[in-house]
Amino acid sequence: MQKIRNIAIIAHVDHGKTTLVDKILHTCSIFRDNEQTGDLILDNNDLERERGITIVSKNVSVRYKDYKINIIDTPGHADFGGEVERVLKMADGVVLLCDAFEGAMPQTRFVTQKALALGLKPIVVVNKVDKENCRPEEVYEQIFELFFNLEATEDQLDFPVIYGSSKQGWMSTDFKVPTTDIFPLMDAIIAHIPAAPENEGTLQMQITSLDYSSFVGRIAIGRVHRGTIKENQPVTLIKRDGRVVKSRVKELYTFEGLGKIRATEVKSGDICAVVGIDGFDIGDTISDFDAPEQLPVISIDEPTMNMLFTINNSPFFGKEGKFVTSQRLKERLYKEMEKNLALKVVETESPDAYLVYGRGILHLSVLIETMRREGYEIQVGQPQVIVKEIDGKKCEPIETLIVDVPGEVSGKVIELVTQRKGELLVMEPKGDLQHLEFEIPSRGIIGLRNNVLTATAGEAIMAHRFKSYEPWKGTIPGRSNGVLVSMDKGNTTAYSIDKLQDRGRFFVDPGVDVYEGQIMGEHIRDNDLVVNITKGKALTNMRASGTDDNARIAPAIKFSLEEAMEYIQADEYIEITPLSMRLRKIYLTENERRVNAKKFQS
Repeated sequence: MQKIRNIAIIAHVDHGKTTLVDKILHTCSIFRDNEQTGDLILDNNDLERERGITIVSKNVSVRYKDYKINIIDTPGHADFGGEVERVLKMADGVVLLCDAFEGAMPQTRFVTQKALALGLKPIVVVNKVDKENCRPEEVYEQIFELFFNLEATEDQLDFPVIYGSSKQGWMSTDFKVPTTDIFPLMDAIIAHIPAAPENEGTLQMQITSLDYSSFVGRIAIGRVHRGTIKENQPVTLIKRDGRVVKSRVKELYTFEGLGKIRATEVKSGDICAVVGIDGFDIGDTISDFDAPEQLPVISIDEPTMNMLFTINNSPFFGKEGKFVTSQRLKERLYKEMEKNLALKVVETESPDAYLVYGRGILHLSVLIETMRREGYEIQVGQPQVIVKEIDGKKCEPIETLIVDVPGEVSGKVIELVTQRKGELLVMEPKGDLQHLEFEIPSRGIIGLRNNVLTATAGEAIMAHRFKSYEPWKGTIPGRSNGVLVSMDKGNTTAYSIDKLQDRGRFFVDPGVDVYEGQIMGEHIRDNDLVVNITKGKALTNMRASGTDDNARIAPAIKFSLEEAMEYIQADEYIEITPLSMRLRKIYLTENERRVNAKKFQS
C-alpha cells in the first residue's frame, strides 16, 4: 500500500476552500516559525485576491503521520468548471466543503456530479458551524439527498462527515464538541480516501494541468497512472487526436509543500511535473516509448456563450496600452486556449476580430481583466448565447437559477425573473430568507443581477448553473432605456452635465476626455439621445450675482467590467485599456449609426 493520498477540495464559491487549505498547510508546519505567510496562500494572483475567488486550480502537498497528501484546490464557480473537470482526474477522493447555513448550492451540485461520476470517494465537511443561525443537521440531510439524486454508489453514500470552522481552525466529528485543531479531518482523509493505486506495467500519464517557467518553458503536470516515469527516459506523447510524437523527459519534479522538488523517478499514483516535452496540450498522454497506449481523453462541457473581441479602434487607441495590434491579440487568445480548456477562439471574416467562446460572463471577464493588466487594449461586444439546432428545433441553453432573498422583496425578484422567461419551480423559507428556484434561459441572466440587486437593496444572493439545451423560449426584453451619446470630442464640463441632468444619469465625471460616439449616460426614455457634454459656460465681463448658479451634480455611475458586459446592447462596444474602461457605440458618428441601424434590429 502506498502512503500517498490524492484529494481535491470542492465547494460552492465562498464556502471556505482556500481558507481550509491555509489551515492544513499551517497545521502540517510547511512554514518556518518566523515566516510571514498571510491569508489565502493559494490565491496567489492579484485578480483572485481582489475578487476573493479561486480561478485556477493549484496543487500543494503536505506530510502528515508519514503519509504524503496531495491537495488540489479547485475553483467553486461554475464558469470555471473546465478547470475542475480536468483536475478531478488527478484525485482518488474529494473533500466536499459546505456552508452550515447555506447548504448545498448549485455549483456544489455541479462539481459533486462530476466527482461522483468519476467514482471518487467523498468526505463531507460542514464548515462555518460557528455562524449564527447555522443548521448543520439539515445541511447533512440535504447533502445526503443530493448524493442520492446524483446516483451515488452505496460506498459513496456511506460518507464520513466532519463539522468545524476553517477560519477558527478546528474540525470535529460532532459540531457540539469543538476541538482545537483540524487533525480529525486529516485522520478521516487517511482512513477513508483510498490509497493511490500502484498500477504495474508500461508508463501512462495524462497531462491535466500545465505550468510555465521563463527558464525551461512549458511544464506538464499530471498524475502517473501506470508504471514509473524517470529522468532522461525516452517517451511517446499521444495527442488528443491520436497523433504520436517521440520525446524525452529532461527533468522530473514532485510537489512538496508549496513548491516542487527534483526527483529521479516517480511511481504510479503520485502527481508530478515533467520538463522537456514539447508541443503538448492538456489531455495528451505521456506513454511508453516502444508500446504507447492512450488514456481516455478528458471530455469538457461545451461553452454556452460567446463575445466578439476586436482591436481598439477608438480615437484614443494606443494612449495607454502596450499591445494594440490584431496580431498581438490573436497570439494572446491562442495562448490562453492552450491552458484554458473551456475556452474556444474562432476567427471571423474581419482580420481584426475574433469570436471567443466561454462558459459564462465571469469566465470571459476574467480573461479580459487579465489581458488588460498585461497591457492589452481591446474592445468587446455584447455577450451572445450559443444557439443550437436539435432535431430541427432552435434550442438555447437553460440554467437553474437560485435566489435567496428577504421575504418582503421576493415578489419583486419573481416579477423580474418571469419577465425574462424564467419559471418558478420552488419557493420555500430558509432561515429568515425565502429560497427561490427558477429555470431561466441563459440570455435572461445577462443583465439580471444588477436589476435584482437594485430591487432588493443588495440583499439577494444569486447563483446559477447550466442545465441543458431546450427549445427557444421567445424574445426577452433587453435594456428598457436608451443612452446619452457624446456629439463632440473634448473635455466634459460640470456646467453642461448640470444642465443635462434632467435627461438621465451620467457615467462620467467633469474634466474627463471624451470622444464623439462615446456613451455618457443613461437616457430617461427608450431612445438614444446625442448630447453636447463639452460645452462650457459663455463668459462675459458682467457680474450677475443673482443668476450665477453653482453646478450641483449627482455622482457618476461606475460600472464593474461584468456590469458593463451585461449593460451594453448589440450596437455597442466596451473599450478596455490598462487604465480605463469606456462604453461606446460601434458606429461613432450619428450619420453612420442611422445608415447601419437595420443591422442591429433583431
